[in-house]
Amino acid sequence: MSSYPLTQVGGHAFTHRTSADIEREYDRLRDQARREHSKRQSCFDRAHEAYERGDGALAHELSEEGKRHGDQMDRYNKQASEFIFRENNAQGRVDEDEIDLHGQFVEEAEDILETRIRAARAQGQSHLHVIVGKGNHSANHVQRLKPRMEKLCREMGLRYRTEDNAGRIYVNLTGGPAEDVPSRHGHGPYPGQAHHGRPHGGGHHRPPQQENEVEEIARKAVPKIFRAIKSCCIVM
Repeated sequence: MSSYPLTQVGGHAFTHRTSADIEREYDRLRDQARREHSKRQSCFDRAHEAYERGDGALAHELSEEGKRHGDQMDRYNKQASEFIFRENNAQGRVDEDEIDLHGQFVEEAEDILETRIRAARAQGQSHLHVIVGKGNHSANHVQRLKPRMEKLCREMGLRYRTEDNAGRIYVNLTGGPAEDVPSRHGHGPYPGQAHHGRPHGGGHHRPPQQENEVEEIARKAVPKIFRAIKSCCIVM
């Protein structure tokens, strides 16, 4: 059953400058999910109390209401995940060999990255730069996404390394070593990026099939997340 912490998420979920309206929409979706989470928990708590009193009918009614709030919570979180993914991975904001996971819950990021890795390997891509954040906005400034994305890579038999920018990891999709991080056109340790990890406004042009891939990942990966989440999720 899904469970999400009631922690505020702000504009730091975006890795580029964006409008206040876009930030508000993302926050609105996550806030709505948190409200539904609170309603869900309240229903389940009251259902438990009713059951303890021997009122099975009321307990069942409250339990069903709680499930409805849980379903609505999942829908809002799904919308937020798709929204932030499209914003952070739009053409010109990342290169064709990059994926930005800012603003995702850990479990959301895991499914999105796994889907992207499998698609990239099927297309014969040799590597992937994964933007996971430095944990500056996490509790105690602890990176949450990075260790879980590294664990996923190990489970998939892939080698990786932290890039000069600690908020990014390089993944070798061929199964080989990850000591050498490729660079292009003199842009430094990773293509199309400055050393502080923000994409240049004029990133490499993404071919149409890869632009479609962003939509495909958002469409395919995100719905799976809400079927089997077993632990609380953390937003980076």
